[in-house]
Amino acid sequence: MPTQTLTAVPGHPMETVTSTDAQNYFGKLLGRVQRGAVVSITRHEEVSAVLLSPETYQALLHEHTDPLADLQKRFDLRSAAMQTSKSKAGALALFGASPEDLGGAAVKGAKKRG
Repeated sequence: MPTQTLTAVPGHPMETVTSTDAQNYFGKLLGRVQRGAVVSITRHEEVSAVLLSPETYQALLHEHTDPLADLQKRFDLRSAAMQTSKSKAGALALFGASPEDLGGAAVKGAKKRG
């Protein structure tokens, strides 16, 4: 039994064979892969390779998305929404505020949260 588990590709059965069986039955293994199976090949009970069809490989490449792309998009939208004259005036007021003004605003904000 392999110690490493792999997540199956949706829509493709996952099979596991030893490297010895992969060598001895490579033709049969290719036939199963051509029919849609994804095969993990183990050596000393560790997954050492995965065999899949070119179509499955291409589908996986097209499904891959940049994990930070959504975060970047949300950041850009939020940043763009803050680029208003009201936001600019608020930022200028914040940087121009005295320590007393900032302290008073903090107390006022804390009272609102109550």
